This record gives sequence, structure tokens and C-alpha cells, in this order.
Amino acid sequence: MEEGNLAKWLVKEGDTVSAGDVIAEIETDKATMEVEAVDEGKLGKIVVPEGTEGVKVNALIAVLLEDGEDASAIDSSGGSAPAAAPAEAKSDAAPATDAGAKDVIPVGAEAATDPMPAPKGADGKRIFSSPLARRLAKLNGLDLGQISGSGPHGRIVKKDIEAAMEKGTGKAAPAAAAPSPAAAAPSAAAPRGPSADQVLKLYEEGSYELVPHDGMRKTIAKRLTESKQTIPHFYVSVDCELDALLALRAQLNASASKDKDGNPAYKLSVNDMTIKALALALRDVPDANVSWTDDNMVKHKHADVGVAVAIPGGLITPIIRRAEEKPLSVVSNEMKDLGKRAKDRKLKPEEYQGGTTAVSNMGMMGVKNFSAVVNPPHATILAVGAGEKRPVVKDGELAVATVMSVTLSTDHRCVDGALGAELLAAFKGYIENPMSMLV
Repeated sequence: MEEGNLAKWLVKEGDTVSAGDVIAEIETDKATMEVEAVDEGKLGKIVVPEGTEGVKVNALIAVLLEDGEDASAIDSSGGSAPAAAPAEAKSDAAPATDAGAKDVIPVGAEAATDPMPAPKGADGKRIFSSPLARRLAKLNGLDLGQISGSGPHGRIVKKDIEAAMEKGTGKAAPAAAAPSPAAAAPSAAAPRGPSADQVLKLYEEGSYELVPHDGMRKTIAKRLTESKQTIPHFYVSVDCELDALLALRAQLNASASKDKDGNPAYKLSVNDMTIKALALALRDVPDANVSWTDDNMVKHKHADVGVAVAIPGGLITPIIRRAEEKPLSVVSNEMKDLGKRAKDRKLKPEEYQGGTTAVSNMGMMGVKNFSAVVNPPHATILAVGAGEKRPVVKDGELAVATVMSVTLSTDHRCVDGALGAELLAAFKGYIENPMSMLV
């Protein structure tokens, strides 16, 4: 995420907030996120009003005041006032000087609060610290990873830096010399399509309107372009007969218990059973349940199946975790909940990030077959077409069956053709013998 829209303020200037209070909502390209206060204080100034679009990550959006401070501690730009600020004001995280307003609320719950990037320790974990503490540490050559924080949730504040300076602890190790420009490997320019001017010149002026891309569309374009440019795609297709699955589905739905209002405990769809079948197939063919990195093959211990959900302006892929372990009823109810919240843009990042594979089902739209684009870090994605009546040959006789075509797209770096075919064969087995999904 590089920017977001400040959708709503849940507090107003003058309100007192505590650490952890939800104070605003930020719209990302995929969901609406809640922003929590990182410290306690009075909201002295809202710098970015609600409804503002394109707010950069790390941008200052509001200022908190400490006890004893008032709005005079804030200058017109939203930062702290210069020397005219009250002398007794204890600044801990003012963006401009060491006096005045205490804390800056960032865009995003874990974003840094000033232009200096938030540091990480040797183990790669994020170190929470105030902007003033980061500046003081940098000026005095201190390593924040060696300093314990006394602020909320272990946050490093000004007094922790002063204590480290007094004790002579927390000194940073000498930085390694940067490689010379001559040693740096040249990077090839990525291929680009025609420019906006080149495209528009092909059409008569006034024959079109320009609709700006929103954050979601930009992200989709970037991710899928990267996928097709960096992942060698390979495709395997198979037809699956659905008659046994449809019969079992009807039987299971008819047997679902009902609450006092007559609502069934679950209502299975073909998509629910497709998710389960793919998860079980990955369990049976573990070499296909992988992700690629330049150094290692990442072999996953569980099948976390993402499911593409169309929402206004694009799509999102909520994930059914450990789908191979869950009964069909649980898969179905989880999918209904995730799908509803996806369309309302209320998913949490952990509900749509990661996963080990994905299903893209366009059968309900009447699409017979298609090939989907692999969504990294996945190595596979299953494109599911519509079930339709087709002539088939059984025991040498012509018959009619309900048939569904599916196409598996794979990352050929880690799932070769034979392995992809093995995975599809396992999937087809569960679809055509659906009772095996219940045992």
C-alpha cells in the first residue's frame, strides 16, 4: 500500500483519546481499515479532513496534545509551534521540533509517523518508536534495536533515548560500505505499453470520457502485469462430470438442521464443494502445494484456498484457511461470511493476504472455460466453468451428463505439467466421487 483515502474521522478536535481507540477509517485498495491511536492525549488538530483521497502512507493526518498543552502548540501546517510553545510542554513525537505537540497519527495503523522510515531490529521485527526518538537516536548514533521502550506497548520515547545516552548504551554498529556504482548490476528497463497520449491520439476527441483509475484498479493492473511478466504460466484442462456431486449436494442441503425461524444451518453450493475438492487434492499431491522463491521451494503444510470474489471496481480473494481439514458446512458458511464482508470492503488484511492456491469460478456467469492468471505467491489457480448438459460416451453408449470444464494455471518453475496433471486428476476424483469428501 502506498496511499489510501481518509474515509471518516470517528473523533473530532478536542476529543480525548486513549491508546488503542479507533479514531478514523482509511480506505485501501482492497478494504476499509480502522486506525487506532498509538498514545493518549487530546486531538489538537485534524490535518487531513475526511473524504480526502490519495493520502500517502507516512503522511501526517492529525496531532495529539499532551497534558498541559493546548492548540497554540500547533502551527498552521499541523506541526508543533517553534519556541513560542509552552516551556513546560513535554514533546515526545512532534514532527518539526522538540517542543510542542506530542504525537502524530499516521496513515495506517502501523505506518511511521514522520519521513524517517520506521526501523527494524536484527530479527526483522518492527521497532515501535516516536518520530522524536528516532531523530535523537539517529543524531547520537544509537541503535533502537538495543533500547527498551517505556511507552505504550513498548514504544520507544524521548526519555528512553536520553536514558541510553546517559548510560552510554545502545550504540549502533558501524554501517557497511555501500557498493560502488560500478559493482551494481545493471537493471533492464521493463517493457512498457503505449503512453496515454499515444492511445488517445487514435480516437476522435469528444468520442470518449476519461475515468481515473482508483487504488484497487491500479493494484490489480500492477500485480497481474508482474505475474505475467515474471511467472512462466502453464495450463492444464480437464472435464468433470457433476451429476453425482449435484445429487449429494441436494441430499446434504435437504438434511441440514433448521433454527426456530426455519433457516438452514448451511446451504452448500457447487463452489463450496469445488474449494473442498481442491484443498483435498493439494493434501494428496503435496508437491503441488508450494510457492516459489529464488532460494527455496516453500512447501505448505495446509491448503489455504483463496476464492476470487468480484466487487465493484475489481476483485478480492478472501482465504479459507486449512480448507482440507474443515467440513463442507464450515467451508460454506465461512465463504458466505467472507464473500459478504469482501463486497462491503470489511475484510482484514490477514483474511485476503497469503494463501497457497486460489479458485476463480465464472460458471455462474455462463462461462464455459477460461484460463486464470496465477496470483503470487501462489503456484496454482483453478479456473472453473459452468456445469452444462453435454453428450458423453458411457460403456460404449451415448448418454447425457452434466459436465464442468476446469483449467489449472501453474507456475511452471515449481509445478510442471505432469505434477499439474496429477493434481487435476486428484481434483477430478473428488468431484466425480463426492462422497469421498465426507470421510
